[in-house]
Amino acid sequence: MDLVAPAEPPEALKKAQAEIDAAVGTSRLVTADDVSHLAYLQCIINETLRLYPAAPLLPPHESSADCNVGGYGDVPCGTMLLVNAYAIHRDPAVWEDPAEFRPERFEDGKAEGRLLMPFGLGRRKCPGETLALLTVGLVLGTLVQCFDWDRVDGVEVDMAESGGLTMPRAVPLEALCKPRAAMRDVLQKL
Repeated sequence: MDLVAPAEPPEALKKAQAEIDAAVGTSRLVTADDVSHLAYLQCIINETLRLYPAAPLLPPHESSADCNVGGYGDVPCGTMLLVNAYAIHRDPAVWEDPAEFRPERFEDGKAEGRLLMPFGLGRRKCPGETLALLTVGLVLGTLVQCFDWDRVDGVEVDMAESGGLTMPRAVPLEALCKPRAAMRDVLQKL
């Protein structure tokens, strides 16, 4: 049996762990109050939702007046409109290297003004957006803070999508985790 040396953690994971260690420390778990102060963790969440929105197509809308959409043609009043958030989030005219996972594109307001709409836009956007972002931040922050992560057998994670309404992964994710040495005391108290 060949043993594979653990791969070096991705730079984003190391950076997120360092941010959490600096802002929260290692004597307690991340709380809901901490999430909004973890800027790089927010960048990771935004980049993940850009690449993999929960629903690639936003709920249908109906045009309330005759209009022209982006110069592509006239849309009569009453037309059912579908917005492809997946395609917009990966548009090379808007996002540099759109298929790459680069949380840094959201640092310091660099992505300000670019179309990011994993929860929709305007009056009809998802009313659960704030709760969803807080929950994802709390869960992801806790997983990053408490565990070191590695790939199974050092094999690259296959991010290919399969068909379906929510774009499930073609190959289910398998990852190895072990408690971070700095967090063992906190985890033992749980």
